[in-house]
Amino acid sequence: MNNEEGKIIHWIEGEDCCNRDWEAAYNRFESREEERSKFRKRLRAMGVHTLPKGICVADLFCGRGSNLDVLGELGFQNVVGVDLSPSLLCQYKGPAKLFVGDCRDMKLADRSVDLVIVQGGLHHLPKLPEDLELCLSEINRILAPDGLVLFVEPALTLFLRIVHFCCGVKLLRKMYARLDALAVMIGHEKEGYFNWLHNLDSLRGIASERFDPLLDKTSFGKWYFLGRKR
Repeated sequence: MNNEEGKIIHWIEGEDCCNRDWEAAYNRFESREEERSKFRKRLRAMGVHTLPKGICVADLFCGRGSNLDVLGELGFQNVVGVDLSPSLLCQYKGPAKLFVGDCRDMKLADRSVDLVIVQGGLHHLPKLPEDLELCLSEINRILAPDGLVLFVEPALTLFLRIVHFCCGVKLLRKMYARLDALAVMIGHEKEGYFNWLHNLDSLRGIASERFDPLLDKTSFGKWYFLGRKR
């Protein structure tokens, strides 16, 4: 079954993620196959491929569904995706159940999900730390006992500082389309993005309070967190 707009369940009307220019830059930043390859490596590195294939997996802030594709490739059949943007969800062409919704107020049943994945979504929350508290509370609610969470989000490592510097060099942006696309995305979400980066240590603490950390590290501009529901 392909997911067309009429087959997506709307919890809310939905809205563009940031705005149309941001979404256009997001689509320019990397191809779907490049994004799938990135997600595939992350999931394997964090052991997701070893989990039982019959579990329920929720991919939050799932965007155009590249991670949903990878979960399908790995054999997971009970998968749901949640995102605020109907236009991004419409780009997914697979069997996962799709919901247009706010991850701070989801309509999934209590204790109905075994694994929650967020790759690059939490830093889009507009109000921190309040919205993160709401989102993690919802994740905790829908997780089954001993359920797992997996987060991959930006972290202000030396690598990312260098990338930010390069984003400010016009010549480099002209030479590298991907760098230009990243600079556009950062420009449209600048306040929230840097608020996330500069407060990541305290935000990591909130995650550790909610879930028992199995992995909590930063590397090459990313924060990697794998936790188990307490």
